Amino acid sequence: MILSTRRRWSLLTVVSAGLLLITLDNSILYAALPTLVEDLGASSSEGLWIINAYPVVMAGLLLGSGTLGDRVGHRRMFLIGLVVFGTASLAAAFSSSPEALIAARAFLAVGAAAMMPATLALIRVTFDDERERNIAIAVWGSLALVGSALGPIVSGILLNSFWWGSVFLINVPVVIVTIIATFALAPANDADASKRWDLLSSLLALVALVGLVIAIKETAKTGPAPLVVAAALLAAAVGGWAFTVRQRRLPHPLLDFAIFRNPAFLAGVLAAGLSMFAIAGIQLATTQRFQLVEGFTPLRAGLLVAAIALGALPTAMVGGAILHRVGLLPIVAGGLALAAAGTAVVLAGFDTSTGLLVTGLLITGAGLGAAMAVASSAIMGNVPARRAGMASSIEEVSYEFGSLIAVALLGSLLTAVYSATVELPAGVPDSARDSLDAALALGKDYPSLVTAASNAFDNAYFVVTVVVAAVTAVGAIATALLLRRHGPGSALTAAAHTTNAPAHH
Repeated sequence: MILSTRRRWSLLTVVSAGLLLITLDNSILYAALPTLVEDLGASSSEGLWIINAYPVVMAGLLLGSGTLGDRVGHRRMFLIGLVVFGTASLAAAFSSSPEALIAARAFLAVGAAAMMPATLALIRVTFDDERERNIAIAVWGSLALVGSALGPIVSGILLNSFWWGSVFLINVPVVIVTIIATFALAPANDADASKRWDLLSSLLALVALVGLVIAIKETAKTGPAPLVVAAALLAAAVGGWAFTVRQRRLPHPLLDFAIFRNPAFLAGVLAAGLSMFAIAGIQLATTQRFQLVEGFTPLRAGLLVAAIALGALPTAMVGGAILHRVGLLPIVAGGLALAAAGTAVVLAGFDTSTGLLVTGLLITGAGLGAAMAVASSAIMGNVPARRAGMASSIEEVSYEFGSLIAVALLGSLLTAVYSATVELPAGVPDSARDSLDAALALGKDYPSLVTAASNAFDNAYFVVTVVVAAVTAVGAIATALLLRRHGPGSALTAAAHTTNAPAHH
């Protein structure tokens, strides 16, 4: 079905609204977390699970949801995802306990996982003209960055006037409008009952991811439980092994591990995952530090970390435009190297100069924007056409996995370093060692505790930022080695591959 030009671009707006909701909810709680934790009485571990339940479940389900969309139709999957997302947003907004909010966030991820592959698939089947399709996919790709940047800002604006549940409630009117617009604008449903869908593979991937995250969080706690760590690692290992064995036996696997043998494809996956790792890690740590230590409002903290997106958007556009001339290596590896340098500037300025800190965030964003801009070309352009749908799912999983590991690892590291380095004044209850929030709650009775706790949290922020700088630097070296034989001509081939690949998803 060929749609009119106006209808095509209107549909792009609709699916973009859906994608923006998905990416926004990845970061919208970073600035809201201190308020939310205080109001619900959540522990530091529960606070991290409130954030992480969303990317964990989504990453586990994404590989299979694209295939399910092929079977039941992408329009139908998009609509189902919207309904689930809206319902889960209502449940999250009115949660009365940390456990209820964690469950609602997991349910929210089910809707997001149903929607996300469908957004790209609807663009592919709607835009027949190659040039138009390139522009539409570029708009689609940039929204991951925009959504991540807007999350802390939107939550900051809402928390200035409303309770923390408003960060979820705002999704509902957008969902309603998007559902109506989808019925009016989307092409006919393209179901194909001959396509196979393997629920067990998705569940095995989910078991492996949840086990890994639990192991990371428990290890980082003060006095971790060895049995919990062992059980979580066992679940992760068994789930991962069973998933791998099953994929090798299936005639149509969710994941064909052979495609990772292509060095350019692997470099693209690394660039996507590491870019989101850096963005999520810096946003989480910076919004927490400047609210709890410096007394910033959620909005002011959100605007501060928006400097990353401000730096990233220009280089993202330029990176895509010059790819065919310079090739993947300088943009991907150079972008990650620039991000590592920017993070070093953040280290120099976070406790001395806000101007220097913002400069570091801008530089970091510029590097990550360049790397993210061409990660899609590296991934989609280096697989056979018959693997295009699988490659799309892997691209989406790499973004979610980067955010997931950042929150699980760096969020736990923040708490661990704080607990290990805080020097409690005499007479202060040992509970002040659990988190900075706990220490600040006791600060009225023990004024000297606030300074000691703030200094310890600065130590934690420093360590987390060093880890981000080191990871991006190692990523720059690794991608440079992978792309050393991938020159400008190869990059041009990759771009052509991307646009000509059929809309399998």
